[in-house]
Amino acid sequence: MANTFSNQKQNNVGASDTTVYTVGNTSGFRTIIVGCSLANTTNSSVNADVSVFSSGGTQYYLVKNAPVPSGGSLEVMAGNKLVLNQNETLKVKSSAANSIDVLLSIMEIT
Repeated sequence: MANTFSNQKQNNVGASDTTVYTVGNTSGFRTIIVGCSLANTTNSSVNADVSVFSSGGTQYYLVKNAPVPSGGSLEVMAGNKLVLNQNETLKVKSSAANSIDVLLSIMEIT
């Protein structure tokens, strides 16, 4: 199995769940989320959700309605790590249109 470190990025996340990352559809594929940073790119405070969707579509929140101040950021992982399995998806949503940039630091195990 190979381990590959990389980043996943998504800008201008708005008021609907936006897929930032999905683990591959190959048996045994896993990804470790090492960091998840949200940046508010607007002049107003917003609230953000970060969720994991299982391969069956069930939603699990990492944070829900977490405040992100104007021009500020939120580190969702805060030193923790999260393992995503085959076909699981990480999504982000904001309380305002085009307001959040997301940066994930990940290690893919393939």
